[in-house]
Amino acid sequence: MPYLFTSESVSEGHPDKVADQISDALIDNFMAWDPSSKVACETLVTTGQVVLAGEVKTNTYLDVQKIAREVIRKIGYTKSEYMFEANSCGILSAIHDQSADINQGVDRAALSEDFESKANAQGAGDQGMMFGYATRETENYMPLALDLAHKILKELSHIRNHESGLIPYLRPDAKSQVTIEYSDDNVPQRIDTIVVSTQHDDFASEAEMLEKIKSDIISFVIPRVKATLSEELQALFTEDITYYINPTGKFVIGGPHGDTGLTGRKIIVDTYGGKGAHGGGAFSGKDPSKVDRSAAYATRHIAKNMVASGLCDEVLVQVSYAIGVAKPCGLFIDTKGTAKVDLTDGQIAREIEKIFDMRPYAIEERLKLRNPIYSETAAYGHMGRVNEVVTKTFKGADGTEKVLEVELFTWEKLDYVDAIKTAFSI
Repeated sequence: MPYLFTSESVSEGHPDKVADQISDALIDNFMAWDPSSKVACETLVTTGQVVLAGEVKTNTYLDVQKIAREVIRKIGYTKSEYMFEANSCGILSAIHDQSADINQGVDRAALSEDFESKANAQGAGDQGMMFGYATRETENYMPLALDLAHKILKELSHIRNHESGLIPYLRPDAKSQVTIEYSDDNVPQRIDTIVVSTQHDDFASEAEMLEKIKSDIISFVIPRVKATLSEELQALFTEDITYYINPTGKFVIGGPHGDTGLTGRKIIVDTYGGKGAHGGGAFSGKDPSKVDRSAAYATRHIAKNMVASGLCDEVLVQVSYAIGVAKPCGLFIDTKGTAKVDLTDGQIAREIEKIFDMRPYAIEERLKLRNPIYSETAAYGHMGRVNEVVTKTFKGADGTEKVLEVELFTWEKLDYVDAIKTAFSI
């Protein structure tokens, strides 16, 4: 019996994503000036107000207000009618020192000399379980519904920022949702429903507004998204798609004025759109000693390389930790019955453990996580992104500049495919 599966995405102007981007901009600046920084930074945004809170251990000083305003300006909240504007919003900082009780189990590595000693000394920043997932559904090994939901909003954002004359009324806040029909053997058959809600300038007539927005989304945005896909996936766009475009009607009031935003409140958008599983820990605002973030990246790295190697068509990877302890409590693998080798999932997990060192320090080193690479993760998902090297410039509170070349989305690299093939004789 065919079934339906749905995933959603939100734009960079969604209030929760505004909060995520501010938190990750602070992480990047801390990492740029002091890579050993330990940071857990939360952000709240509402009408005309930003509140920063959290714990930090660092050797640098940041002008956090300036950094937050730059993020808000880049997103596009630059007009007073939005009731949340980069230059005029109030910013309150309640960031304070990190608890020494928490830090003692993480910072032991600083006293060690060689890699092995450091890896054994640096414990996990917290307890918990983290999940990674990959599937052969798309070229980037991500679930199709989420991938399409992200692509729709990325295109809408591109038009708003670079082709404003095409759809001139767009404002920063937006959401999308895609429902896919699957066959019994889990193969996408067609797109059933697409939902898009976008904030917009005021119209004289609500009826005219609804007609115009629906026409522009279906005529401009959807064809551009479709054109980026393989022929196989393009075939899923049929005449029978149900479109809900701004289904509640008027959406002029949006962003932090329409809805309070908080860091870490879009964890399913950040990961796999509900496919696989989630351990519950948010990513943004956390330095890589927090395994909520680093181990989630590491399990995605494992899952993607497993599928790309031909070991399986789909896989869920779980790792778990005790706070202050380096060695994981366990590694779990579920290939959903798609494994191409004559081994149980438990046997596969034991072999994978030999290939990937999942101690927190080893993850940081392997994925180069003590670099300012996090702002780019804070909108449109942390997974399924493009691995690339970029140059970033950071301005210190005293006016000095630092230019760094960093590698983004290292956990998306297919650099362990050969090792997996060798281990499993593929």
